[in-house]
Amino acid sequence: MSLNMKALVVGALGVNCYILHEEGSKEAIAIDPGGSEETVWQHIQEDGLNLKAILNTHAHADHIGAIDFLREKTGARFYIHEADAPMLLDARKNLSAFMGVPIVTRPADVLLKGGEVLEIGGMKFTVLHTPGHSPGGVCYLMEDRVFSGDTLFDESVGRTDFPGSSSQDLLTSIKEKLMTLPDELAVYCGHGPATTIGHERKCNPYINGFGFM
Repeated sequence: MSLNMKALVVGALGVNCYILHEEGSKEAIAIDPGGSEETVWQHIQEDGLNLKAILNTHAHADHIGAIDFLREKTGARFYIHEADAPMLLDARKNLSAFMGVPIVTRPADVLLKGGEVLEIGGMKFTVLHTPGHSPGGVCYLMEDRVFSGDTLFDESVGRTDFPGSSSQDLLTSIKEKLMTLPDELAVYCGHGPATTIGHERKCNPYINGFGFM
């Protein structure tokens, strides 16, 4: 079976929201539905999908804005790492209090620890705990791609000047969890264009030691 994936740029800060389902199946998952809830919902309806799960890479405000809307519309279960769970309930911790529109969500349905293998709608995701940008940052690894959230970008990395962030943890996460993956593996980031592990290994200045954290 082949994987169908749609990437939507949502919210004021341009988060990449990914909607995935296997060819021939209507059971879908959404990764990081950060905002533009009506737009995300429209795409789900147009494709006749049954949203089974929402997988978040972390709990900063720009990544959580559409979660409760989609849960109410679809009954989808919401997954996030346990270390970021408190941020969902506190607008100061998830930074939305400083962005003019405070956001809180209902508690997540599933709290992750890292290392889990999730099987949803015929799709399989390995949860990689990659703290640094946030304490509970995760990446979702599939056979041919990884969804890196705000851990790794095209020739850049996530910010580490937020409460709970750590530049050392971020670089350790990238080097130990992501740079051990195959060069040809596609990387779908939380913002901006996709890349590959091999490209980042060669060209990312933070990984090569030339960037400034």
